[in-house]
Amino acid sequence: MAGHEILLETGTNEVELIEFYLDEAAEHGVDRHYFGANVAKVLEVIEAPVGMEVEPSASHPSFLGTIALRDLILPVVDLAVWLRAKRQPSDHELIVVTEFNNAVTGFLVSGVTQIHRLGWKDIEPPGRAISTLDESCITGTVRMGERFTLILDLELALAELGGVEGGGEVPHLETADATGAMIFAPKEEKYRVIVADDSRSVRALLRHRLEEAGFEVETFMDGAAAWDCLKGLKARAVDRGESVDTYLDAVVSDVEMPRMDGYTLTRRIKEDSVLSVLPVVLFSSIISKGLEHKGWAVKADDQVTKPGFDKLPERVLTLLRKRDGIVEKEA
Repeated sequence: MAGHEILLETGTNEVELIEFYLDEAAEHGVDRHYFGANVAKVLEVIEAPVGMEVEPSASHPSFLGTIALRDLILPVVDLAVWLRAKRQPSDHELIVVTEFNNAVTGFLVSGVTQIHRLGWKDIEPPGRAISTLDESCITGTVRMGERFTLILDLELALAELGGVEGGGEVPHLETADATGAMIFAPKEEKYRVIVADDSRSVRALLRHRLEEAGFEVETFMDGAAAWDCLKGLKARAVDRGESVDTYLDAVVSDVEMPRMDGYTLTRRIKEDSVLSVLPVVLFSSIISKGLEHKGWAVKADDQVTKPGFDKLPERVLTLLRKRDGIVEKEA
């Protein structure tokens, strides 16, 4: 898979998923569970060395140590252990080598099926029983023929393993997603921003960082929910003969989300004659020099890679100060 190119047009709300599986030991034999991840995060798939085991001194029970991969020292995570499952060992297990959050990491799996091209609208948010868990590791589900495939929150895995800058304990600041009611009141002195991200832990952390910087924040679990709110905001502004930035200052969006991705959300905002005045900042683990052109193609105002939690508020503030004609003093 090395060198695999994402050939999808930007803003079409499509994605390519690599599907893999874990075989779990069960009383009646073996249960096979199917999972997926965005191909944009995957460098290649390699065969796992025989006999990899967790060392007693490992910093996390799922950490299997490192292996040499050409010029890299590759850390390897036992995905089954991270998911609290009992993997059934077998011959020819595989390692899915990923690159996101400025880190290259290998995830040990039982096997890989194929790459699927589908629309984000086909990926549904996880059911209530999953999404309300404090540390949900599933961001979406998609039907693949006769089975369901679960989309994994690999960013959460790295955060638990200490691989995300600004990570660590995430404050649990939200009990439900926003309805948009607060946004429809005229803003006072604080800048107001909406955040769309399918990871509950990331939404909470972004809310915390932005509120520390003085923003008022509302969060949404995917681009479709954020778009519904923006349409309501637009209707209110048009009805009252006001500019939409009377109610909202900016939008921060993840790229990978069920139902509607961040590229499509950005494109819709920027193609709308009323909403296009709102700055949009894309904040994603897959933003890199090789993929930045996708965000610029849909006219995003800025792009920040997901480890940069601490950088995001200042990047949003810079855009808003420029809009308001505030000249920043040189240090």
